[in-house]
Amino acid sequence: MQELARQRLVVASALFAMVFCAVALRMSWVSLMRDSTEPTQRMAARGGAIQSERADIVDRNGVVLATSVPVMSAFVNPHLLLDPPEAARKIVAVLPEFKYEDMKEKLEADKSFVWIKRGLSPREHFLVNRLGIPGLEFQAEERRIYPQGSTGAHIVGYDSIDNSGLAGVERYFDQRLQSGEMVQLSIDLRLQRMVEDEIAKAVQKFSAIGATAIVMDVTNGEILAMASLPTYDANKAKTITNEALFNRATLGVYEQGSTFKIFNTAMALDSGKVTMTSVFDATSPIKIDRFTINDDHPQRRPLTVPEIFKYSSNIGSAKMAADVMGPEAQKAFFDKIGFLKPLTTQLPELAAPLWPRHWVRINTMTIAYGHGISVTPLHLAIGSAAMVNGGVLYQPSFVKRTAGGEAGKRVIQAKTSQYMRQLLRLNAVEGTGKNADVKNYEVGGKTGTAEKASRGGYRQKALISSFVGMFPMSEPKFLVLVSLDEPHGTKETGGYATGGMVSAPSVKTIIENIIALYGILPGDWSQTPLEIASMPIASARLPEAPVVTAVSRGRGVERKALSARPVSGGVRHVAAE
Repeated sequence: MQELARQRLVVASALFAMVFCAVALRMSWVSLMRDSTEPTQRMAARGGAIQSERADIVDRNGVVLATSVPVMSAFVNPHLLLDPPEAARKIVAVLPEFKYEDMKEKLEADKSFVWIKRGLSPREHFLVNRLGIPGLEFQAEERRIYPQGSTGAHIVGYDSIDNSGLAGVERYFDQRLQSGEMVQLSIDLRLQRMVEDEIAKAVQKFSAIGATAIVMDVTNGEILAMASLPTYDANKAKTITNEALFNRATLGVYEQGSTFKIFNTAMALDSGKVTMTSVFDATSPIKIDRFTINDDHPQRRPLTVPEIFKYSSNIGSAKMAADVMGPEAQKAFFDKIGFLKPLTTQLPELAAPLWPRHWVRINTMTIAYGHGISVTPLHLAIGSAAMVNGGVLYQPSFVKRTAGGEAGKRVIQAKTSQYMRQLLRLNAVEGTGKNADVKNYEVGGKTGTAEKASRGGYRQKALISSFVGMFPMSEPKFLVLVSLDEPHGTKETGGYATGGMVSAPSVKTIIENIIALYGILPGDWSQTPLEIASMPIASARLPEAPVVTAVSRGRGVERKALSARPVSGGVRHVAAE
């Protein structure tokens, strides 16, 4: 009996060993030998359940920006084909986008799996299925589609053919979307279209190579619209170029010119060392070493702070920064408003600013009027918003925020913000921002035009021409920024391509669109708080997103901005405006 029991135990052990060996061999084949392109069921990020559908992305009103639809994909096992050349001939007859020789080569491959086409249309599925080719089968999949085409492309982003996020919100919220949780953005699709249409017209009118625009709510940091040209259609992912994919609003690091006088003036006023009646001598250019700082609209006399802002005096701004504040205080201020590091928001495409490694007196002077430090347009937008909204800096949000959301960080005093509103309004009424003013809506703003930096200096007439506007200045709600890349003057502008000539008119048009879209009437803004009509999506659970890892084309580049180049012995600031 003992011998019989021993024999049975040996046999049972042998059987178990054979089963385990078979399982191990199968697992090895699946993980090592199987073709990597063979379809498998995609698993959700959580729980191990089969993922049935990637969740939608919608705008602030619930309009779908990205969704998933079921599709069929065709594949074949070449080993099961009876006549590969004949099968190739039949397939290209119904799928003429493919060449016969390429298809024949696929079908004669020594593989057990080959894709024919992913994401067949219903008609293509019918035609291919009707061929009745042995070994040709279909896999049920999902296809990501973007009903709005190119609208909002740089915000929404796009997916790979396997439904993994590759850019924009699609990439940032990839796991959340794969787990079936919808994402509601802060943008308003209607306004987004208006903004894109307007800057496209400006690019065409002024023969620019590109443009960007941002509309934000200064009271909470929500981005209501953001556009970058050139753009792309995520439905045609194979046609997307690197140039079109580049988001100028978040990756474009530029010297912003005289828009930086907003921050220089606020810094000086907030210190208490400068008042609105303070006077700085702008009679003569400033000569420092081999550089000379001039004014583009020279008044050749002492100027008060409002006059420095109105006439956009480089000389007055430089003296205000260097003589009153100094390098350390200036650097600390720009650090406080977030201009020395990448932004934190729900996009992965974020660039780091460039600033001087050795921040000395000459840097302090040129940075006062926007040269020698480079930031993205989105940096410029959030910084400008903080200067007018009462002094609170909000990180930009592309996700709709709930009431009582992020508190923000105070960066200047409320009274300083009030002074800045007055100065920005003055500039739109009497200064270089007249082309952006809208009657009865208290528009304020600042122009900025700067030559693009290049190796060894600046490219003459290669301009970044911008205007940042806000309204209503007595109770700011909206900020609109438009920036054109290398615009050219026209007969209408007298040949000038400055921010006041080419960008301010677009800001005015966008403000008029906002007024019409939200039905905003002139009035006592403090008594009638402005609201942005939208519909919250109750089913969307949107906790604050984690901090994003910043990426930049200039990653690894030393944080050192180009010093202003001498032109006939002096620094040239193209357009103080």
